[in-house]
Amino acid sequence: MATRPDSAWLTPHRLMATSIAVAVLTLGFKTLAWWLTGSVGLLSDALESLVNVAGATFGLWMVTVAARPADEDHPFGHDKAEYFSSGFEGILIIVAALAIVWAALPRFWHPQPLQQLGPGLALSVLSAVLNGALGWIMLRASRRHRSMALEGDARHLITDVWTSAGVVLGLLLVMATGWHWVDPAVAIVMALNILYEGGQLIWRSTQGLMDAAVEPEVQAQVDAVVGRFVQAQAATPGLRVDHAMSRRAGQRLFLSVHLHLPADWSLRRAAALGGELERALLAALPQLHVSVQLLPLDTEPAGVPAVAEEDACTP
Repeated sequence: MATRPDSAWLTPHRLMATSIAVAVLTLGFKTLAWWLTGSVGLLSDALESLVNVAGATFGLWMVTVAARPADEDHPFGHDKAEYFSSGFEGILIIVAALAIVWAALPRFWHPQPLQQLGPGLALSVLSAVLNGALGWIMLRASRRHRSMALEGDARHLITDVWTSAGVVLGLLLVMATGWHWVDPAVAIVMALNILYEGGQLIWRSTQGLMDAAVEPEVQAQVDAVVGRFVQAQAATPGLRVDHAMSRRAGQRLFLSVHLHLPADWSLRRAAALGGELERALLAALPQLHVSVQLLPLDTEPAGVPAVAEEDACTP
């Protein structure tokens, strides 16, 4: 199968490094736009770009940690480091939202005229284009790499685009009507939007840290493979596969299953059949880390309830 042209270099590490560079550039643009206009809406946009710089820097660190191979202290790898990145960025987003509200509220009581809106709007639009393009690329790459760090940063960049769009529309309305209170109103609305996005990022990162099961479509693939395996062993009376438990850790998937076999089988024969099941699962899901526990038909591990016949895979 041919490799996609963008897959060779669009790695999580390179994309996070690119995100830092773009965040620094857009922070400069938006800070200049705020300085030229005095708009609290543009100030809110600049504050969010400051969060982008901090979040992308931390994300690059976590992606680097997650790429480390398993070692003696971390036998299951370091993949969960990416969830810390997503959670950290979510917290930063919430802090930025609160700072935006704090800066915008006084403008309701003391409106101020805005200056040089043309150059300020141009800089804001340019920043939005850069963030939107990078966010779209990173979101696609996050799905391919199953990277929470990339997804968190991509969603933040896309949120930043909507924030910039709202600020630009608000400033155009100020130019058209002379209603200076629109500027802080838009800033507060954008703050509420990014507050919601920050909460979503924190929620998703906590779910990953708590060993959530794999996605339903992945579980369906596992069930299909197990079902075909059991049907192929129809000559072995009573054979069953049950207690399939899965979890995701960053880009890695873990699955453990119980394979029940006749008690009079030799260990060599049982291990050979367990190996067949493992290879069948890996052929369908190469990123899977499989653990097959071999058990006699009438035995369950201590503390594990028996599975009802209709819930187990039997030939």
